[in-house]
Amino acid sequence: MNDLKQKYQDEILPSLMNKFDYDSVMEAPNIEKIVINMGVGDAVQNSKALDNAVEELALITGQTPVVTRAKRSISGFRLREGMPIGAKVTLRGNRMYEFLQKLIAVSLPRVRDFRGISKKAFDGRGNYTLGIKEQLIFPEINYDKVSKVRGMDIVIVTTSNTDEEARELLTQIGMPFQK
Repeated sequence: MNDLKQKYQDEILPSLMNKFDYDSVMEAPNIEKIVINMGVGDAVQNSKALDNAVEELALITGQTPVVTRAKRSISGFRLREGMPIGAKVTLRGNRMYEFLQKLIAVSLPRVRDFRGISKKAFDGRGNYTLGIKEQLIFPEINYDKVSKVRGMDIVIVTTSNTDEEARELLTQIGMPFQK
């Protein structure tokens, strides 16, 4: 069992039950899934770029990514409907906890001029979105093999109904929010 999952069950759950006075353990918010999405705009001209992105995403998450395709054609971007334009991974269960633990303990502290993550990136339904400017902060990525610096979006989906509950959950898990 993962350390973070153990910590959630032993410490975080009881403290959330106290703070928001829930009647049942099932009412307390927990993390449902983490979706990591990497848009590869230059895949339109260069299909090799997408392969590199898929490879890097697989290294970071330990799971094979799904290639995302364009929903509609946009002539200004020379984009046709159905063209591959990105990759995404949905993590659940133990892989999700391992990724979150790695993100908090190893990757985020490696960001240049890191002052904490924004408190404003909640969506109103208890989900948190975090944008990362470069994939180099992950320890699995070899700096010399990177062809292009790419960003990614990490969406943490929780079962909480309000942003306040989700913020409390993520704070207790150890997310470094700005002071």
